[in-house]
Amino acid sequence: MATNTIAEYRMTFSITCDPRVRLPLGRDTPAEVPEQYHRRMQELRRHIDAIAESHHLAAIGVAAVTAFVETRQAIEERLEAGFDAGLTFTFTAPETSTDLRRSFPWAERLVVASRTYLPAAGAPRPGPDQGVVARFAVDDPYAPLRAGLEEIGESLISAGHRAVVLADDNRLVDRAAAVRAGVGWAGKSTMVLDPRHGPWIVLGSVVTDAKLPVDEPMIRTCGTCDACIPACPTGAIVGPGVLDARRCLAAIAQSPGTIPTELRQAMGLRIYGCDDCLDACPPGAQLLEISTDARGSVDLVELLGAADEDVRLRFSHFYLPKNDPDVLRRNALVALGNQGDAGSVGAVSGYLTHPNPVLRAHAAWALGRIGGRRASAALRTALGRETAREVIDELIAASP
Repeated sequence: MATNTIAEYRMTFSITCDPRVRLPLGRDTPAEVPEQYHRRMQELRRHIDAIAESHHLAAIGVAAVTAFVETRQAIEERLEAGFDAGLTFTFTAPETSTDLRRSFPWAERLVVASRTYLPAAGAPRPGPDQGVVARFAVDDPYAPLRAGLEEIGESLISAGHRAVVLADDNRLVDRAAAVRAGVGWAGKSTMVLDPRHGPWIVLGSVVTDAKLPVDEPMIRTCGTCDACIPACPTGAIVGPGVLDARRCLAAIAQSPGTIPTELRQAMGLRIYGCDDCLDACPPGAQLLEISTDARGSVDLVELLGAADEDVRLRFSHFYLPKNDPDVLRRNALVALGNQGDAGSVGAVSGYLTHPNPVLRAHAAWALGRIGGRRASAALRTALGRETAREVIDELIAASP
């Protein structure tokens, strides 16, 4: 990165990209000679780098938009094996998410950026009746990234080019784009890693028709390190770079329906996300050590007592299927069961009469884990009135 300030770059850029000579040009307008266009693309790239620096982006790179053929093949293999666990995201239409020109026929380049959410996200220190949110979800990590990407997009548009921001967007497999652009390398955990921040980054891109100079992929791999694989509490990383989402606690925490009984204890105190494979990643260790602010804890009893709109407002940056707060309430019930605090029996047993049978079933399981006279009495009373077969089975299994 040159030492010019962002103001100096903007001044230079406004001169070299005078709208009277910029592309795209009209049919009757003489085209720029290749050398002139190349110089203008180099200056535009320097301007983009300056914007990235001003927004504290961790890394930035440019990639061609040719189809991600190998990525599409890998997604289709995961779908065939059932590893997608019914998740949508880029699994929904791999033919589109791995080929940008299906959505943007004019596309020529991807400007790919990353931003770290540590140390700001800190580390949770849960106390009694508290659950844990993964570090990436403590705040919306995409908000500051989008701000940088949007300014980059605006600069491209001002220079006469098309530009669309894609961040947390199903139209692009962002990890494949990041690897191609040299922003990081593909880790065995399936996360993109970079040397300074490890896996503690989020990714986004700007698709544009500006033929910016492209970057080479990062010549780096995890080598012999596989610390993330045994760190997964459920064995969801079934091979280097291969994740079975049916066993991934982060995926389970944001999926609707019943959490499989055999995975509930492994959920621990998690109510959204899981950091275990990231915690184990050596390139991220130095950043993790300074992320000491106590953040990421949630009062579970308070969550269970909150109205729908209050839950949605507080966790508006979470992905919840159909924006349903019952997904978080289900997770909170499991976390209270794993914590085993008798003081939470009242809050949990109140859910034995909830209209949602999924919540009644998980409340029964939680009471069985907590145990004690009050929990047993609540289970017996509920068993006497319950009509849903799946809830009855949970009540019987939980009863002493």
